[in-house]
Amino acid sequence: MGECDTGLWSHPRLLAAVADEDWGAVFRTYRRLAGVSQMKLGGRVGLAQPDVSGIERGRRRVTSMEVRQRIIEGLGIPRERLAPATAGAQELPVPGMAFSGIAPDEDLLVRVTSAVDGAHRVDSATLDWLDRLLAEHRSAEDYIGSRPLVEVMGQQLRTVVNLHAGARGPLAERVVRLAAEHAQFLAWMAQDQGKSAAALAWYDRSHEWALEAGDADMAATTLSMKAHMAWSGGRGQRCVRLAQAARWSAPGTSLGVQGMAAQMEARGHALNGAAAEARRLLDEAQHLISRAAQRPEDEPVWMYFYDETWFTLQRGMAAMHLGDWEVAVRHLTSGLGAVPVSYRRDRAWYRACLAHAHAAAGEAEQALAAALASVPDAAEIGRPHAWNELHTTASVLLRKGAREGRQLVEALSAHD
Repeated sequence: MGECDTGLWSHPRLLAAVADEDWGAVFRTYRRLAGVSQMKLGGRVGLAQPDVSGIERGRRRVTSMEVRQRIIEGLGIPRERLAPATAGAQELPVPGMAFSGIAPDEDLLVRVTSAVDGAHRVDSATLDWLDRLLAEHRSAEDYIGSRPLVEVMGQQLRTVVNLHAGARGPLAERVVRLAAEHAQFLAWMAQDQGKSAAALAWYDRSHEWALEAGDADMAATTLSMKAHMAWSGGRGQRCVRLAQAARWSAPGTSLGVQGMAAQMEARGHALNGAAAEARRLLDEAQHLISRAAQRPEDEPVWMYFYDETWFTLQRGMAAMHLGDWEVAVRHLTSGLGAVPVSYRRDRAWYRACLAHAHAAAGEAEQALAAALASVPDAAEIGRPHAWNELHTTASVLLRKGAREGRQLVEALSAHD
């Protein structure tokens, strides 16, 4: 715990949250006072960022003594500030359960199966569990990549769709919203694998379901992600138009969702070489993201990755398009320094981009070092995007006559 945290435990709001064992309020208040992101707080207490978000939003409860102990120790909560029952708690062994302890109990499993068969109506406990399961899959995909999860996510979506027949009233709307989230995740995984047609089809389906469920945040997110696809394909104007649509076609979205759309529009302008407009929108996006960070509980769960660290990396990407290589290196280096090791796919991609930026800046040794650090994960879970970026870096180095270009080609050939 840093020096800036030592005085936090005299703050009355934080003390009240600890006394009530309101861990969501503890997380929210601690982060505001300490100025840390959900990702950094998760690193301190041994929880994935989606879990931190779920606890802050009240969608996940802390019931395990082992998790309580990690929170107490990770945040440095003084023993004298704890309620008696918690203060005397010892770390207890807990049985290993699939998906970090979120497997349903036997009764819930029966209800899920019965609901799918259409024999009983859906209940909120079933949907709570499916929400948590989706969050775990999102977190797993950051580490293992999309390929191992596509089939299981397709089956899970079919389960959600089948639940609709047994849902009534608000639960029916919630099932549609959950289906939209699954379709968006499937779209992202198809996009990650370079399957553009499938990705577009899934984004369209997700957008349709989001509109049906009245979920403005998901409707806007699907348009922003389609903008990202346009950007990936080098179509700057399409990226701009889709990002603009994400903002005006879905009013009332969260600050983070608005920030995502603004930065996507900025990247489209950067791709088109419109530096002034790109920088103006990046500044606007940063303002939105900073405000969103003050109230993370208002953000949709799928925005767990979208924080100041991720935005710093996007600034680096925009600088690359504008040919501002030194600025790109600075932002990418800063952002990568804060990306957790569990984000293997993202680390592979941004390291490859950093290598490209170093190469374009004439820094051959630094480019090779960044590229070689990216190669193992890029080869395993970073194809085609990170892998293609590494080949681009090798081409840049070769054009500049740097011997490091041949070294990188040999390293890539060993994994082809």
